[in-house]
Amino acid sequence: MFRSFFLSRRWLPWSVLGSFLILAATWYRVQLDVQINEWFGTFYDLLQKALSKPGSITAAEYWGQAATFLSIAMVYITLAVVAEFFVKHYVFRWRQAMNDYYMQYWPRLRDIEGAAQRVQEDTMRFASIVEGLGVELMRSVMTLIAFLPILWVLSDKITELPILGAIPHSLVWVSIGWALFGTLLLAVTGIKLPGLQFQNQRVEAAYRKELVYGEDDPSRASPPVAQALFQTVRVNYFRLFFHYLYFDVVKWSYLQASVMVPLVAMGPTVVAGVITLGVYQQIARSFDRVTDSFQYLVVSWSTIVELLSIHKRLRAFEERINDPSAPGLPPIDPAPQQ
Repeated sequence: MFRSFFLSRRWLPWSVLGSFLILAATWYRVQLDVQINEWFGTFYDLLQKALSKPGSITAAEYWGQAATFLSIAMVYITLAVVAEFFVKHYVFRWRQAMNDYYMQYWPRLRDIEGAAQRVQEDTMRFASIVEGLGVELMRSVMTLIAFLPILWVLSDKITELPILGAIPHSLVWVSIGWALFGTLLLAVTGIKLPGLQFQNQRVEAAYRKELVYGEDDPSRASPPVAQALFQTVRVNYFRLFFHYLYFDVVKWSYLQASVMVPLVAMGPTVVAGVITLGVYQQIARSFDRVTDSFQYLVVSWSTIVELLSIHKRLRAFEERINDPSAPGLPPIDPAPQQ
């Protein structure tokens, strides 16, 4: 899954240089987000000044701020579009590396349940999901590096927290505590999902395989056999739906409650009127960025569940390739493909 792409000379420009370019683009997008956050502070302070005292700002100041945001946004959009285009090619090259690697040993793999699907579909899904999760993880880390110091400084403007009173750099600790609570909560709630998702892929593969055989062999995929296989699919899906039901209740309840956390935390400060609208916007956006970064596992848990299931399926391929008793070709050389 990894060796065929990242340790192959053939794919070195894509695996190493491509990964570096993706990380560089991710870092620059975070820097642009920091610039936008600073713009929010300046613009909303200007807006507060204009609304509180008519005629206190000029049209040139107002449109100048709008032009500043537009210039940053256009760079952000251009970078995002180019990066997404490059990532699509990157993912497909990774898929091709896995495809070529596995197909060398097809005689050993062809009798594994759902072998064709694993080569044709799971390789693409694996590469896409790992790339997406990896980029989001790096973005979360980079966002923390960029926004945590900002929130640390801005938290000094918060006079006190409800119930807890005055705490130095309070919003940083609130963000960390709330994200840690959510991560543990969803990890416990969704503990059964990876195994159920893996079982779901197995029963789907068995049903699909029988239907494919039935296309060429009239004795296969008879109505009773197909119905029995589909009934197994149905039962497994309904079990999966039930477990996702309570998982989604917990997940979405937590994410919606997250909206209220900074409002509650900044309540006494807002009531006291000791910060401006621009500072409020900067604090709120910085808090959201830091909290979202800490909530990486919370937001990505469903995707991680899918990845674990796909990893199990592809792992079976690699175990068969290295099994000396398996039919077909001799065991693979542990050295990476060149």
